[in-house]
Amino acid sequence: MRNQSRMREGVRAGVCALTLLAVTLASAGCHSYHIETTVENRTGMAIQLLEVDYPSASFGANNLAAGADFHYRIQVRGTGPVKVQYSSIGGLQEQISGPELTERQEGGLVIVLLPGGKAEFQPKLTR
Repeated sequence: MRNQSRMREGVRAGVCALTLLAVTLASAGCHSYHIETTVENRTGMAIQLLEVDYPSASFGANNLAAGADFHYRIQVRGTGPVKVQYSSIGGLQEQISGPELTERQEGGLVIVLLPGGKAEFQPKLTR
């Protein structure tokens, strides 16, 4: 009876060790891809209702002062363009399309909002 009990304990310990090994190996193979995004307001005026759309999600801010930066970390699911929209203090709506992003890209993306409803996109992305 004691031998069977010891044997069961050994089997349980072995199963636990194998489970722990499998979890460790599985998590070591996982990598979370992120893009550090910065929106720079260089329009010369404060803007409101900033929204940045990218494949599968969006982010934004209620206000962004002239000369201010807004930082946000994104994770892309799927493929599609970056789209930026905002309102100037006078109520003028601006909509600008940027580069296409794809899943598993990582790195950085700087979006510089310029006067006249223009923007400069500076991607530094790897795949």
